[in-house]
Amino acid sequence: MALYSYLNPQCFMLLLCLISVFSNGTSDSPPLTLDYYKSTCPTVFEIVRKEIECAVLSDPRNAALIVRLHFHDCFVQGCDGSVLLDDTIDLKGEKTAAGNVNSLTGFTLIDRIKNKLESECPGIVSCADILTIAARDAVLLVGGPDWDVPLGRKDSRTASYALSDLNLPSASEGLLSILSKFIYQGLSVTDTVALLGAHTIGMARCVNFRARIYGDFETTSGTYLSNLKSICPAIGGDNNIAAMDNVTPNLFDNSFYWTLLRGEGLLNSDQEMYSSVFGVETRMLVKKYAEDPIAFFQQFSDSMVKMGNITNTDSFATGEVRRNCRFVNT
Repeated sequence: MALYSYLNPQCFMLLLCLISVFSNGTSDSPPLTLDYYKSTCPTVFEIVRKEIECAVLSDPRNAALIVRLHFHDCFVQGCDGSVLLDDTIDLKGEKTAAGNVNSLTGFTLIDRIKNKLESECPGIVSCADILTIAARDAVLLVGGPDWDVPLGRKDSRTASYALSDLNLPSASEGLLSILSKFIYQGLSVTDTVALLGAHTIGMARCVNFRARIYGDFETTSGTYLSNLKSICPAIGGDNNIAAMDNVTPNLFDNSFYWTLLRGEGLLNSDQEMYSSVFGVETRMLVKKYAEDPIAFFQQFSDSMVKMGNITNTDSFATGEVRRNCRFVNT
């Protein structure tokens, strides 16, 4: 049984404070700037926006795919583009790690943006920066908030399969474990609740919510639960998908938090923010964002900038601007 199971809320908050002391702080990282490409590639925002707009208009679900890709990149070695690297003889990438293998797509879209930028500004814009800009544009294009994106990241020449398994939250985890992983990255409880609001445009695989819908799933709508069970049978259909926001799945809004208030969070890790006995602070934040969409949008913007600033200090010294986001330069 995990250590968290034995902790009362007061002891847990002390544990979180200790984790924050040893977290992946970025105070020593080189600063990122809003005008990093002003003279070297002034069309970078225009190029990224055009490609993301085409992708989202073609299929609104592409927005969630890009945001997830950015999240999974930043939680492993910082926002350094390591998640984009393919396996080679000399490098074990992150794509086949348990938290990524059936979760991440959108790589070809990043490839397309990179190819456009290499034609316009060869060797200038890092893949890590492309992914960060693309995530902002994806959110904006499905109705979410806008924010300024600090730039100047370098692409890592390494990846970490092991850290992918260790650092990425899973759908079945409890609140305490989820919070500890965010706090380790230098993100607060408030950041955690706000960032998980990105699930308002996300889809989940049956294998990640089967145990929940056949277990303790509280809903006043028998129709909704029946529909979920038709999508996700007790046996088989692991890759069938359902929206994590069953009201407005293609619109970035605050309705995701209302699903938690109703006990209808599709993933256990999401519902725990409201239902966990340890969730005194998270429960208050869920209620706040459900009732105040402006507060949610503002905090989500701030937290996305904060997450995007999780940098890999090693990449600034030994990193590069990859010509191809899937492979280190030779």
